[in-house]
Amino acid sequence: MPSATAPDMTSASPCTAPPSISRSTLPAARAKQVAASAKTLFDEAGRAATGELTHLEAATGSGSLFVVREGDLLVAAATGPEPTAGLVFYDLKACLRKAGEKPKPRPRAKPKPAAKPKPAAKPEAAAKPRAKTTRPKSNGKS
Repeated sequence: MPSATAPDMTSASPCTAPPSISRSTLPAARAKQVAASAKTLFDEAGRAATGELTHLEAATGSGSLFVVREGDLLVAAATGPEPTAGLVFYDLKACLRKAGEKPKPRPRAKPKPAAKPKPAAKPEAAAKPRAKTTRPKSNGKS
């Protein structure tokens, strides 16, 4: 379900067609009943429609039932009276898009680059012998 939903929604139940509840804001038994009723309502309204039915709002004096279908996925939501229909439909469509997405594969860890070799000593410096200075040995007499 979407993380932020229309404030008018009181419950929502995404499911597949035929109804198989994936998650719901309702108890399991009630969610199954709502999903089955929403599918029946959607199917019957689809028979009366002239084109392909994608979403539906059934309004009563005490609230509305919204149903949106995309492919085999169907989501239903109940609201109180006078909901903001556009926002409810937007959220339900977003819910279906998210439910239909395949999980993205986790990116593989990039291999660590091989340690860079330290630069060799400059060839000129290594080739030049150091001059040795010798001091006369003292015999301890001054």
